[in-house]
Amino acid sequence: MSTTDSQIPAPAEAPASASTATTDAAPAAPTAAPAPVTTTAPPAASTATTPPKISLDTSSRNSEPALDFAGDVETNNVLPTQATLSKIEEYPVLNREGKSVPFKSLYTGPNVPRRVLLIFVRHFYCGNCQQYLRALSASITPDALLQLPVPTFIAVIGCGAPSLIQMYADATACPFPIYSDPTAKLYSELGMVRTLALGARPEYQRRGLVTSTLASIVQGLKQIPAGRALVGGDMQQVGGEFLFEPVGELAASPVTPGVGAEEEKRVVWCHRMRNTRDHAEVPELREVLGLDGLGVPGGNGKRWLKAVSERKGTGLSTMGSLHEGREGGAVLVGAPKVEGQ
Repeated sequence: MSTTDSQIPAPAEAPASASTATTDAAPAAPTAAPAPVTTTAPPAASTATTPPKISLDTSSRNSEPALDFAGDVETNNVLPTQATLSKIEEYPVLNREGKSVPFKSLYTGPNVPRRVLLIFVRHFYCGNCQQYLRALSASITPDALLQLPVPTFIAVIGCGAPSLIQMYADATACPFPIYSDPTAKLYSELGMVRTLALGARPEYQRRGLVTSTLASIVQGLKQIPAGRALVGGDMQQVGGEFLFEPVGELAASPVTPGVGAEEEKRVVWCHRMRNTRDHAEVPELREVLGLDGLGVPGGNGKRWLKAVSERKGTGLSTMGSLHEGREGGAVLVGAPKVEGQ
């Protein structure tokens, strides 16, 4: 039995006296009005014990498969609180060698840039996310990030086995470090949900769905000899993007703290996926990070125009003050909200 199942109380049994009353009443007055009222007593008792509402991050584990394709998942882009970050900062993530490191070491601590964009992807065989990282890697390079006045970097987190990270890095040509959260606890605590809903085709999906799916299947087949075909991760888990920056006035300063020092960081912008191909588009990420230009477009002009004009995330990066008065410099996307507001 799953954790979610254990939270749902079993329906109450109808009292024996109610069952007896139903049996006796039906033959005595088959056409009388009270008869239907008596026969509906057991369902009424069951309705009184309706299970409590289940939270978004676990309900889909017990949902009917058909519901997963019904449409976008109801989620939000509320910024995680400092309490949430404190709770999960020591959660382990695994690097490509399988070594465990605390989650907070990805965004704060010695030799960590002051601004870090964490991208949570789906399972390591997901063709949609692989195309996303290919598009992102072509438009946002480590060299481009080095040109920013405040040290900025990107890291990627998946939910599969760390033994697949090298394969994933090769398939996506991703120049940024990739980590694994096989338990998906970080996904859950940060409000990311589970679904198989496909959603509208994004600009970053530049290969057809059939071609992408077949490529993913081939990747899995190649991993059979090594026993890694079934450890790609939860196929229903979707991800999102979270930008971490220093708390307070330090956020506006490019000066890095002394060696060994840790800065308290907060999430200043985030986006949670509502379907399996709902990552924030590359033009939005460039804008949030403070990069000039829109990135490298794909071959579909209509989808590119949509990616340039739409914004999915919520929050305000301090890089906005560095771009005041410059066209396209605003990085406020929606109203910045924090959990509990």
